[in-house]
Formats: sequence, C-alpha cells, structure tokens
Amino acid sequence: MNMHQKIKSFFNWQIILTLIVGLCLFSNQACSRDDRPVKIDLNEKMHIKPKLEQDVITYAYLPQYSHTTSYKRHHQIIKYLRTETGLNIKQIFPDTFDQHVTMVKNGKVDISFSNPFIYIQIADQFNAKAFARIVTIQDQENFRGQVICRADNKKIKTLKDCRDKTWIAVDRGSAGGYLFPLGLFYSHGIFQSDFKEIVFAPGPGAKQEKVVFAVHAGKYDIGTIREGTLNVVASRINTSDIRVISSTPLYPGWVYATRQNLDAKVIQKIKTALLALDFNKKGDRSILEAANFIKVIPASDPDFDPIRELASDLKVSK
Repeated sequence: MNMHQKIKSFFNWQIILTLIVGLCLFSNQACSRDDRPVKIDLNEKMHIKPKLEQDVITYAYLPQYSHTTSYKRHHQIIKYLRTETGLNIKQIFPDTFDQHVTMVKNGKVDISFSNPFIYIQIADQFNAKAFARIVTIQDQENFRGQVICRADNKKIKTLKDCRDKTWIAVDRGSAGGYLFPLGLFYSHGIFQSDFKEIVFAPGPGAKQEKVVFAVHAGKYDIGTIREGTLNVVASRINTSDIRVISSTPLYPGWVYATRQNLDAKVIQKIKTALLALDFNKKGDRSILEAANFIKVIPASDPDFDPIRELASDLKVSK
C-alpha cells in the first residue's frame, strides 16, 4: 500500500469512528431517560388566549343586510379611514340588532353605524354620541319605510286592507322595517291587535332581504322594509312581482355614533375624514357609491328627537 492509499484509509477510519462515537453518545442520552410510556391526562387543559391586536378601532354596521352586503358597502370606507386617519380601524360584524346594541354597551364597538332608532337606544342607555349622519345616493338626509305585498294580491290595495293580514317585519329595532311603518299604521287607526299575525325576520343578518323573499314567496300577506331594499334584491327576484302599498313619512337618516369614553382625538380624526368625502372626486365617488351615500354631514344628538317622540307615541321601549 503506497503512502497515498494509507492516508486515504486513515481518514476513512477517522470518519467512521466519529460517526460511531456520535451514535453512542446519542444512544446513551436516549437510554438514560425513563423508557416507560408517559400517561397524558386529557382532562388537564391549558387555555391559550390569542394575542389581541393593539389599538384597534372597531367599526360596526348594524346588520340590516347580510354580512356580505355590509362588507361590500363599507370595506372601502374602512380602507379610506385607515389611510386618512392613520388609525387601525377594522370592520366587525354583529349578527343581530340586539348583539350590536350589546356590543356597544360592552365597549366592543367603537364606531357604530346604525339606524336612528337603534341610535337613541345606545345614546339614552349607554351614552353613545352622534357625530355624523349620511345623505343617501338619492340626495336625501332622511329616509323612510315601505309597506309591500305581492303585486298580484287583489285583496290588498290600501293600508286599510292590511287589517287581519299576516305581517312580516324586519326586527323590533328596525326603523324603516318596523318602527316607521308601525307609526304609519297607527296614523290610519290600525294597531298591532288588528293583524292576524306579526312576525320578525329570522337572523342573523339579511333581514331586509328575508322580508322581501317571504312576501314574494307568498308566506306572508305584507312586509315592511327600508326604502331601497328592493334595489338590493333586484338581482335575485323579479321586483315587479312586489308592489309598494304605501311609504312612511321621512325621518332622520342613518347615523355615526361613538361609544362612551372614546378618545376625543380619535373621534375628531374619523369625523374630519368622513366629512371630507367628496362625491365629485373620482376616488371618493367609488367609496360613496359603494356605501350608497352621496356625502356625510355633521350630526348631534338632538337631531334624533323626532325618533324619540315617535317611539314614545307608539309606546315602543328603547
């Protein structure tokens, strides 16, 4: 064996010895442990709380429509507000009107976008404060409800014909979908006891749409909705099958409010950004059109006293 072969053989043995030593050390460590199986007590649980994101400002749209519709209408506003204010604003999605109110009460909703009847509840009970309200795409600061039936229902032509009929409404907390129409019926001498049945659309979400679908399917004689809802469902049913029996008077529109004790600087930043939206600016127009606004205007609590008066007249609890 020449010198080159001896050197090569030496290094090969060195590598083999190194591997053997390593395996032995690993084996000794493994064997030094208790080889008995470890019993796992499945009754012992550790609750790990997810890390909460810091400094989030929560924004909730009262769920008059489905969560999908709520997202489509407002996600551009959220994105705009985050850019303009530098705040970490995120849209959250309460399932029901009652849940929305409870979340405001518990401080889980920082910015509430709701109908005026829900607003007076969270204002009078939990010190929420109105700071802005919308002007609809129809250039209206106010809005109203509608009473609908199937177009081919020959038994119903006027509000008086609604007596002894079945009525599906949106929710007890719905302004356009219940409170306003209830006031309309009262003004014509028609009271809850005059209906064969009054039911509310099942949740969560999409309650306005469900009223239209139920009437369209013939499950109920009449329904009450917010004006504009027929446009929302136009891609899913033939809306010519639905007839508007009557519309309510106009009342103050949907309102932006803050929970109590939200930092005044945060409120001002959000208010300034919302009021700055300009329908004549290309970028702003797409944001407003998606939300079905034309602009946002200042608001204060007394703007909604007509809603308080209506609720008092109807003896509807807030």
